[in-house]
Amino acid sequence: MTNRLWHERADALKIDGRAFIDGKRTWAVSGQFFDDHSPVDGRHLAQVARCDSADVELAVRAARTAFDDARWAGQAPAARKRVLIKFADLVVQHGEELALLETLDMGKPIKYSQSVDVNATANCLRWYGEAIDKIYDEIAPTASDSLALITREPVGVVAAIVPWNYPMIMAAWKIAPALAAGNSVILKPSEKSPLTALRLAELALEAGIPAGVFNVLPGFGQEAGAALALHMDVDCIGFTGSTRTGKQIMQMAGQSNLKRAWTELGGKSANIVCADCPDLDAAVEAAIGSIYFNQGESCNAPSRLFVEASIKEQFLAKALALIPAFQPGDPLDENTVMGAIVDVIQLKSVLGYIEAGKAEGAKLLSGGKQVQLETGGYYVTPTLFDEVDSSMKIAREEIFGPVLAVLSFTDINDAIRQANDSPFGLQAAIWTSDLSRAIKTARALRAGTVHVNQYDGDDITVPFGGYKQSGNGRDKSLHAFDKYTDLKTTWIHIS
Repeated sequence: MTNRLWHERADALKIDGRAFIDGKRTWAVSGQFFDDHSPVDGRHLAQVARCDSADVELAVRAARTAFDDARWAGQAPAARKRVLIKFADLVVQHGEELALLETLDMGKPIKYSQSVDVNATANCLRWYGEAIDKIYDEIAPTASDSLALITREPVGVVAAIVPWNYPMIMAAWKIAPALAAGNSVILKPSEKSPLTALRLAELALEAGIPAGVFNVLPGFGQEAGAALALHMDVDCIGFTGSTRTGKQIMQMAGQSNLKRAWTELGGKSANIVCADCPDLDAAVEAAIGSIYFNQGESCNAPSRLFVEASIKEQFLAKALALIPAFQPGDPLDENTVMGAIVDVIQLKSVLGYIEAGKAEGAKLLSGGKQVQLETGGYYVTPTLFDEVDSSMKIAREEIFGPVLAVLSFTDINDAIRQANDSPFGLQAAIWTSDLSRAIKTARALRAGTVHVNQYDGDDITVPFGGYKQSGNGRDKSLHAFDKYTDLKTTWIHIS
């Protein structure tokens, strides 16, 4: 589709911002709503239902009723599989519409909304649909006078709270395994980017997921999100977002019914490049491409770059040569690779970190500015700081923007020590030709994923999550079923 056609479709788009409860679109009980504006150009997209505890009560009641009468949980795994696969097919069929909603709502380039977000969402739904009728229960090796059955059962009502940076993908990572296992789900998207979640609910109903099984409540975290975390009839909560909010959700889970709380939280990932890196150009491309992808608004972005001192100048020269290709542009232009920051709050936060980097003595080599103010959108140039110290704010705190901090090292053990000197432990990377060094470093790095001689390797078959304050949960892979199922032992005495 041409850039002109994308803009024409954006201008003609009719958006429904109402919540989705028990198979129907509805405004919030209070009648309250909030205005959703696009970070692309500031345009008004929709009035969105501002759900709160009253709406949570309705959604939980609908989800519990649907679960208890087994309209979904009671279906055979093969039947749920067929519905989820149809759901995935509908996501593909409506891919252009979903991609447009994602770009307008969140600011990412349309080329990635289509090629990454839509495809990954459909693939996730299809994969868990295909998986569910291939998981076997167990028989324990007990004595001959007993038969002990170990079965997986859905936990019941699952609340999924997802962030604004990958609205569709993060939703799919939670709802796909939860629905496949037979649970009822209440999805609360971020108030910054709720539109694709609401459209997914309609597609789920069209695919055959019964009313009440999948509900979507837009709203604010302190209202709808907190009400879900505190609700006594929500059995499980899956959350992806900030570490601060994750801690609050775990506290609320304990204060209420001790519901299972699974958190996938922030990151400050370390990317270590040794002098014997087998392909320096590939290392540079990965470092630059990964930090500036999605405007740097990725929890796994390699925002701390450790380069061995003997190759740092060469590395930086190559990096600076690549940066012009990542200048922000019109997200509805299919040639754009970096779009808009999600909203003015996040824009000010990113610019504040850039000023902090300057104030603490880091050397700004590129970027660091807001641009395209005339568009009404929120754009920041790709930013690179050199001569960063691990004690600096830009090296310790998650920025969630296009800002790269470069540090140097002479001893790999010191690089590992600095990499681990962080409250986060989501991802990391090591670039070296020495296999022993790669293995030893990967073992030493306290992170949920360690990449070797690449970054952003990804597949639905492998778990995603972190160590330390990056959270306790794992999305993707068959391990995700562990979050949304209970193990039951049925002990039978054989007389």
